[in-house]
Amino acid sequence: MYLFIIFGCLFNALLIGLFGRLLGRQAAIYCSILMLLLLCFIIIFLSTEIIFNNNIILIKAYTLLLVEDIKLDISFLIDQLTVLMLLVIILISTFVHIFTGGYMSHDPFIVRFYTFLGIFTFFMIILVTSDNFLQLFVGWEGVGVCSYLLINFWYNRIAANKAAIKAMLMNRIADVFFIFAIVLVIYIFKTANYILIFSLIDNLVYYKIYILYKEFYYIDLILLFLFIGAIGKSAQIGLHTWLPDAMEGPTPVSALLHAATMVTAGVFLLIRCSFIFEKSDNILFLIVLFGSCTALLSALIAVYQYDIKKIIAYSTCSQLGYMFLSSGLSNYNISMFHLFNHAFFKALLFLGAGCIISCLFDEQDMRKMGGLIYKAPFTFISIFIGSLAILGFPFLTGFYSKDILLELTYISISLDYLFFYTLAVLTAFFTAIYSFKLIFFVFFIKTNVFNKKAFINENNIYILFSLFMLSLLSIFIGFLFSEIFTSLGILFLQKSIFYKFFNTNIMHTEFLHPVIKNLPFIFTLLGMASSFIFFIKNIFKKYFIINYNMKEYIYIFFFNAGFFNIIYNTIFISLYKNFYINFVRALEKGFFENYGPFGIYVYFRCLSLGFKYLSPFILTSSLFLMYFFMLFIIYFVITYSIMMVEFVYFVLLVYFLIYSKIKYKYKNINEF
Repeated sequence: MYLFIIFGCLFNALLIGLFGRLLGRQAAIYCSILMLLLLCFIIIFLSTEIIFNNNIILIKAYTLLLVEDIKLDISFLIDQLTVLMLLVIILISTFVHIFTGGYMSHDPFIVRFYTFLGIFTFFMIILVTSDNFLQLFVGWEGVGVCSYLLINFWYNRIAANKAAIKAMLMNRIADVFFIFAIVLVIYIFKTANYILIFSLIDNLVYYKIYILYKEFYYIDLILLFLFIGAIGKSAQIGLHTWLPDAMEGPTPVSALLHAATMVTAGVFLLIRCSFIFEKSDNILFLIVLFGSCTALLSALIAVYQYDIKKIIAYSTCSQLGYMFLSSGLSNYNISMFHLFNHAFFKALLFLGAGCIISCLFDEQDMRKMGGLIYKAPFTFISIFIGSLAILGFPFLTGFYSKDILLELTYISISLDYLFFYTLAVLTAFFTAIYSFKLIFFVFFIKTNVFNKKAFINENNIYILFSLFMLSLLSIFIGFLFSEIFTSLGILFLQKSIFYKFFNTNIMHTEFLHPVIKNLPFIFTLLGMASSFIFFIKNIFKKYFIINYNMKEYIYIFFFNAGFFNIIYNTIFISLYKNFYINFVRALEKGFFENYGPFGIYVYFRCLSLGFKYLSPFILTSSLFLMYFFMLFIIYFVITYSIMMVEFVYFVLLVYFLIYSKIKYKYKNINEF
């Protein structure tokens, strides 16, 4: 049954991909939905064996490589962490498949879309069920390739082409470092298996390597490379600009990519490798720093967006920053809890936004919306529930994980983490601003919709069922699972992740001052009020006599990723272009001609021709020059030192090298 869970999506994707034309559009849709519903029921049934009986399942398929003392297996590890991720992936994928049946029913290539969705889900399942780094990397690259195919699904759009290429290339930057980490792990441990590595990691703590006469710890290098890989996949600051551009794909892709697959892979890597990350305080500090800065910056960028999908995309970056922050503070169980909760209300927000976009005939600019509360009431309720959940509103799903995450950040014994707590609370403030900005612009302001034939998909049964089920889960799932993540004495994930026992005493958070404990909620309320004041009432607009165009330019430059794009274009891309022009082009054109046997012949031929200006090949003149040169060398050897002779040799070598290059440049090779 476990193997059926792993390979069911692949079987379904191959079935409809190869025989979709024979089955027909409706049959392919029903086949995909029924397969996902079957997997959903199976994983809920089998999860009781892992969750309640506290078992671990290890399935070994076969040995992939056995060379001397290096052994690599293809096997699957299903423990508590894996079951939670499978619940998220399969449940979200099921609702996305159902939603797609209504959202893209008019698309002529819907069968191909369902094929890509199935393969996407399969590779994410491979990623979370693997028991070694090499197999995890297969799923890691698989979701990257599928994200390229899905973002570029409408391949006749130039924006989709560019967004897909950008996502692929920026993820390749991080994947290269991930490969370095895997190579180091296999080189040192002779295996890639998690359990063996976690058991032997204490022996590696003091191993050092010298690079350019400076010592580094092996463990720091491995963790740094793993961390950079997680940054790229989870779109943290520095490698985050591909995520908003990925919104060029269909909305179901955005929901699946942001809620259950792709971007959650980086956080999953941190949680799965928690036993290793705890061996380096420096890398943990980097995780906290990047996570807190990403959370605040992404929330600030989202405030100045008007594309409904890009606002939710930057919201994902911000929430992933929270997860990185919690992981860096060794609260891996809370990070996993927030990832688990975040998946449901983020999928709800994306699918609700997709319903709005579908109703308005693919319009995504919120300034061209308004007044939709009367035309799409159920969609309004769904987005409103998802927005309150992401704000951590009391007794919704986000409340149970977000509040405990911030409280554990505050009680961390370090002055630095008090600063990070301030960044996290400010993030909650800006989260409330952009969340209610979306609600106000889409549903409450005076309508700017001029097409009276809109709102035809509000009654689609596929869309309504997906929104209804995700709304229920966004209300109740946090309460149902809060006990196993945060209760006293229950270490549900202790066989899967590292528990820092000083942090497991949740009682410390119960003795916080009431103001501190309620500070995130207070800032959330302030953010709601600020959003209403600035975006609805425009109360301060008449008091600021500032050029509006200049102000918009500043906002776009700093908060619409323009700043980062300029950095990438002027630094990284220009450096790569110069490298390509000066080296790669020379490598491609005439490398063997210039540096092979023919090039060596031409070089020495030009060098010999250069001597004719010193000696016209007359024997007496040549002997005279040779005699004079020997006297010159002997004089310097006797008078000064050997170093002066080496300097003379160096000057002569440079002279003839430059001279021969000049001659070679202006001479036709065919003359020789």
